Amino acid sequence: MHDVFGFAGGFKKYLLPKVCIALLIVLSVFASPARSTAASPAKDVDLASIQLPDGFKISVFADFNTKNGMHLSGPRMMALDANGNLYVSAVGSQRVLMLPDHNRDGIADEVVSVAQNLNAPQGLAFVGDHLLIANQDGVVKLTQTQGQWSKPQAFISQLPTGGHTLKNIKLGPDGFLYINVGSSCNVCIENEPMRATMLRYTIEGKPAGALVTLGRHQQSAIFARGLRNAQGFAWHPVTGAMYATNNGADNRSGTKGGAVNDELPPEHLNKVEAGKHYGWPHCWGGSKTIGTQFEDPNFIGAAGFCETTQAPAISFKAHTTPIGITFLDKTNWPSAYHTDAIVALHGSWNRKQPAGYQLVRVKFKENEPDEVAEFATGWLQNTQAWGRPVDVLVAADGALYVSDDKANMIYRISYKLK
Repeated sequence: MHDVFGFAGGFKKYLLPKVCIALLIVLSVFASPARSTAASPAKDVDLASIQLPDGFKISVFADFNTKNGMHLSGPRMMALDANGNLYVSAVGSQRVLMLPDHNRDGIADEVVSVAQNLNAPQGLAFVGDHLLIANQDGVVKLTQTQGQWSKPQAFISQLPTGGHTLKNIKLGPDGFLYINVGSSCNVCIENEPMRATMLRYTIEGKPAGALVTLGRHQQSAIFARGLRNAQGFAWHPVTGAMYATNNGADNRSGTKGGAVNDELPPEHLNKVEAGKHYGWPHCWGGSKTIGTQFEDPNFIGAAGFCETTQAPAISFKAHTTPIGITFLDKTNWPSAYHTDAIVALHGSWNRKQPAGYQLVRVKFKENEPDEVAEFATGWLQNTQAWGRPVDVLVAADGALYVSDDKANMIYRISYKLK
């Protein structure tokens, strides 16, 4: 599934017949992620339509009406600084923004630009006094001195651009930085080895992949492979295992030369481990038979290849585009939620019957994913979506914050004890 970002964001290319290359170029220019736009008031926003479990409430934390809210265009990934301030990347305005809430009333006081004129920014990570921003071509670093941020400086360079443009970056509990690089296509053999991977770096920006390279060979940054577009990742609070969402390919069939099946392939939540391959472009995991990898009958790899790849930990409905994920152990929600995670399903773009546009709860049993259940629905009304959840984050107040790059809003989901 492609993560399509509106008209002002990154156009995700996919494999097309050669006769369509000219059209692809035109569309790429029109929807270039380098365009900068201001947010406009969200239309047809209806928070009352959002369905949540009993005791939960959704409210607006920030939107166009917030002071300087015009910069909140295409909000994507979020992060917290040491003081609990929420930061968000805004790919539509090419900025990173801080949304302070000084009086802790659950409503942002203003939108503060921390960095601008970026290159399709998405992932954010705090490392000491530094803020790292994942652009499409690399990572830049900002340093804070006496409350003021410096201009962006190059930190990690020469990452593959185009294709699945947007990248995420997070600091893992092991002290290493993790960055996803999506594929350049829908289904293909990549020429660039960094494509469809999870990368790992030291906090100094040096490659630190799955294997240590000795001698004169340059150290690789590649930690895991076969991940078509794994934009969201988080670490289990008990086991420390890394879990990453992953978007499956489009226009696939379960039979050779057969009609497109909108239910194939399922989207994945993978337990990402060093040196493992997760199947793309030749294999996908089962939607019900967990632990099984199926071979794409229309893009067959080497004999027995799929048997060597790692199956997903659990699956989501096909083409729902899972992105952000966060564990709920630090929420002030009922204890039954504390072992689980929330995943944002950004929504489909080419299904006959749209799907996604919601938050789902991944229930864990004995520290392993066991079940996927609906948590927040209502952004999709019949076949029309007025909002698209992107990222989820638990803040210092114990509430869940949700970014929406279609409605240009940040929501706050809280729980009130009865």
